[in-house]
Amino acid sequence: MPKKKLSAKSIKVSHRPWYLNRTFLKCLAVISLCFIAWLIYLDAQVRYKFEGKRWALPAQVYARSLEIYDGRALNLQNLKQELKLLNYRQVGDVQSAGQYSVQGARVNIVSRPHDLPGGSFPSANFQFSIQGDVVQNLVSLDQNDEQLYTLEPFKIGGIYPRVKEERVLVKIEELPKELIAALLVTEDRDFYHHFGISPLSILRAMWVNLRAGRVVQGGSTLTQQLVKNFYLSRERSISRKFNEAFMSLMLEAHYDKDAILETYLNDIYLGQSGSTAIHGFGMASQFYFGKALQYCELNEFALLVAMVKGPSYYDPRRFPERAFRRRNLVLSLMRDEGVISEDYYQEISGRSLGVVAKPKFQSNRYPAFMDLVKRQLRREYNEDDLRTEGLRIYTTLDPQIQHRVEQSITKLVPALAQQRDVKDLQAGSVVTSVGTGEVLALVGDKNTRFNGFNRALDASRPIGSLIKPAVYLSALAQPGNYNLSSILSDEAFRIEFQDGQTWEPNNFDKQSHGEVPLYRALANSYNLSAARLGLDLGVETVQDTLTKLGVEKEINPYPSLFLGAQSLSPFEVSKFYQTIASNGFNMPLRAIREVTDAHNESVSRYPFQIEQVVAPEAIYLLQHALQEVMRTGTGRSVYKHLSSDLHVAGKTGTTNDNRDSWFAGFSGDYLGVVWLGLDNNGPMNLTGSSGALKVWTDFIKRIPQYSLAMVKPAQINYYWFDKVSGKRTDEHCRSAQALPVWGAVDTIEYQSCKDGFSSLGGWLKSWF
Repeated sequence: MPKKKLSAKSIKVSHRPWYLNRTFLKCLAVISLCFIAWLIYLDAQVRYKFEGKRWALPAQVYARSLEIYDGRALNLQNLKQELKLLNYRQVGDVQSAGQYSVQGARVNIVSRPHDLPGGSFPSANFQFSIQGDVVQNLVSLDQNDEQLYTLEPFKIGGIYPRVKEERVLVKIEELPKELIAALLVTEDRDFYHHFGISPLSILRAMWVNLRAGRVVQGGSTLTQQLVKNFYLSRERSISRKFNEAFMSLMLEAHYDKDAILETYLNDIYLGQSGSTAIHGFGMASQFYFGKALQYCELNEFALLVAMVKGPSYYDPRRFPERAFRRRNLVLSLMRDEGVISEDYYQEISGRSLGVVAKPKFQSNRYPAFMDLVKRQLRREYNEDDLRTEGLRIYTTLDPQIQHRVEQSITKLVPALAQQRDVKDLQAGSVVTSVGTGEVLALVGDKNTRFNGFNRALDASRPIGSLIKPAVYLSALAQPGNYNLSSILSDEAFRIEFQDGQTWEPNNFDKQSHGEVPLYRALANSYNLSAARLGLDLGVETVQDTLTKLGVEKEINPYPSLFLGAQSLSPFEVSKFYQTIASNGFNMPLRAIREVTDAHNESVSRYPFQIEQVVAPEAIYLLQHALQEVMRTGTGRSVYKHLSSDLHVAGKTGTTNDNRDSWFAGFSGDYLGVVWLGLDNNGPMNLTGSSGALKVWTDFIKRIPQYSLAMVKPAQINYYWFDKVSGKRTDEHCRSAQALPVWGAVDTIEYQSCKDGFSSLGGWLKSWF
């Protein structure tokens, strides 16, 4: 059967629409799934960062808060220096917080509201006078009965993340309305009406820019700016623009406007301080105007908003004219929108920028002290917590004392180096509070801003005669065997050890002084008498005394220990002299008082801890002898500069070949330790008296303080002793001196006046 032929007309071809094509549908499904996955990813990114830890907040480190009360030792110049640090403004008539006036001895301060561990303190208006470096007549002008006022603590630095960013977080309800108005008028006037992106804003910005002939407004919403800065890179691409738009919509869908605005205000980049980026309006107000945001005025808000467009381009310190024009543009936009009146615009637009000459923000102003703080913190905190959790560290640093110590080192160390022809003379110093162990000041280099090797903590050097008080304390702790008048031999001697080595100490003046009373041997820092006394006591006894006083490192087990062949840092010296100054109470030296979280809730406290480790009677005798060092011994030059009414105690120290110059001294309030030397341990022409003592004297005379007032234990009584023989004698003998004695004096030999007269006869003879 023949096959039937098929014509073209008889063939029916089925044509399906392209959009129903299986390949196309598969591709569309894959693309849709990828798009959905991409949106889910973006949404997760938005929510994760916004709801989590938004910023790595550095720990903020503060000095102690200045307390003002009747009877406080306070110098007017030191007070003014601290008020300057805190950016208080001296005026004729105090009107608002952050101002003060001085009229003669009368001071009027209006403090700023501030937070401290334990509570918040409102602004206070108070007056007082400073008479003889003492606060008197403290009265409130707010009609309250407060007897103590505090000033906000000075921020001394921070512990920064690897990407150094500085910000002060502010809450939306704390922000001035004028700042928000200036920002929205300039950057996004439809902020509260759009959903993250605003085509209307883009069109308006184009029109304004065309009219102005230059770029005046941007089309991006604040939400888009936040997304760009907060989530995305600086890359300019279409994909980044798409991400920015979708993430902006998601951000607006999840969070309310105030939360977004608050985050923007805390995140925006507004300047650079060295390697540290300034973020947020809270930090920017400190950086540019030296005051907190709530104390700024409208023209200052306008300048901060002006810099949003370009912090470098509109830097008011580098380009003041450019910044001035941009600020006034912001003010004009506020006028055009009816936020401010024409008259107010005319008044405020003529004001200067008001920027402080130098940034009041400074990264770690006191590097040596900050080094100590970090070391103490790392015993309890992880490094990441210190760099990211926004902890507040309230320290013991006293800015007034720190300033004076720095001033003395900066002035005297170069002068001493020049006088003695010494190159690269270096310094380290520690000042603590007697009775509390708080570290008030610390300097680790002759360049007090140097952030490197910290000589106050790490320069372990032989301490020379600074060791001698421990030797004499070991003796005075044995009242049956020694007292201040005990006669010591200051004759030369020589010891030969089993290995054939010899030890033959000598006095600084290369002379022997025969038999001398114990207190005078210490006052004049005689080596031979100290070494003989140490040998009588035994190395183990002196080692034990040093351990009790607070020396924690391994102690030299040889007789050379008695003359200072023991290496310690200035900080370690401060530890054991702190026990001597604090009447035999050992206490840890602390640089931190309390740590709080970012909301000022207490995280950890560092309470005052003490332990009586030495008999108070023995310490009393030693303190008496150390006062004699300052009155008649190696430290007597101090009273060329200090009032004779100020009782201080201390000890000079010099090592072999004058390689180290030391001094440790204390009053009733402060203990100061100073070391001078060369990093290469080379010899220099400076003793403890001609070097470190001069630095100590220079700063201690500028600090108001109370005298060393020794509390006499019940078992201490005063008797008259002959200055030469050390025997008990009569009051009116020519060489009689009153000395304290622990316990009975029956075993101490008595002698009448040397000329054979009775005490009355001796007095009559001396009279005629």
